[in-house]
Amino acid sequence: MAVSADLGEALENFVIKLVASGRYHSKSEVLREGVRLIQEREARLAVLDAAIARGLDDAEAGRMRPSSEVFDRLEAKLAGKANRS
Repeated sequence: MAVSADLGEALENFVIKLVASGRYHSKSEVLREGVRLIQEREARLAVLDAAIARGLDDAEAGRMRPSSEVFDRLEAKLAGKANRS
């Protein structure tokens, strides 16, 4: 299935400059790279969304610790690293 896209003047000019610079060999190569970057971003967002959902589920189920306990533990860990330096 072929895809055609109207990028608008500014984006079209940008793509043309990228090809003219030799960085990419064709407009299609520029667009493929752009879509790959979007795929990577969407995958990272999906992982983040899943982590947020797990955190919310844990909070609703009462599986959490008071922030003071967490901060105390982090401060102790950082202090231990600082003492080793």
